[in-house]
Amino acid sequence: MSLDEQARDLLFRQARSHNGWRDEPVSDEQLAELYELMKFGPTAANCCPLRVVFVRTPEGKARLKPTLDAGNIDKTMSAPVTAILAYDLDFPDTLPKLFPHTDARSWFAGQDEKIAHTAFLNGSLQGAYFMLAARAVGLDCGPMAGFNNALVDETFFPGGRVKSNFLCNLGHGDPDKLFPRSPRLEFDEACSLV
Repeated sequence: MSLDEQARDLLFRQARSHNGWRDEPVSDEQLAELYELMKFGPTAANCCPLRVVFVRTPEGKARLKPTLDAGNIDKTMSAPVTAILAYDLDFPDTLPKLFPHTDARSWFAGQDEKIAHTAFLNGSLQGAYFMLAARAVGLDCGPMAGFNNALVDETFFPGGRVKSNFLCNLGHGDPDKLFPRSPRLEFDEACSLV
């Protein structure tokens, strides 16, 4: 089984990183549907460290705005939703539920560097699944860095154990505000067969 050409276009070939948004809402049901797809992407030992805050209210946007670089303010404030994609350093505590057939939590006991690396790597993987799932439910994405991670963490994750990775604006993109598509490397430039 494989995806048809239309699905491949939706997820990859025609999908773009959006900078402007049409005035169309994003429903709670769409966000839940997005998560329900994303959660099935594989992670190491099913650790699932991604944590998401969907910023959508005027109050939430007001809290987020001071954390943004100047070039990201307008597109973020105009997006219906901005997802803060973060990773939880306490993910080993969920392993008895998520990986119940062995004591996976013991693999991380007292190993802060391993925990941080595993959380960041797998949270980043889940962030990629998140964008594909968003596209699959009919939303456009505008992923970005360009914000103060420490200030986002202080504002939205005050316990210190959840760390922001990147932001992703969500909504229905305005095609008139897209930049021309940039080129990609060809197979022979990026890949080798051994």
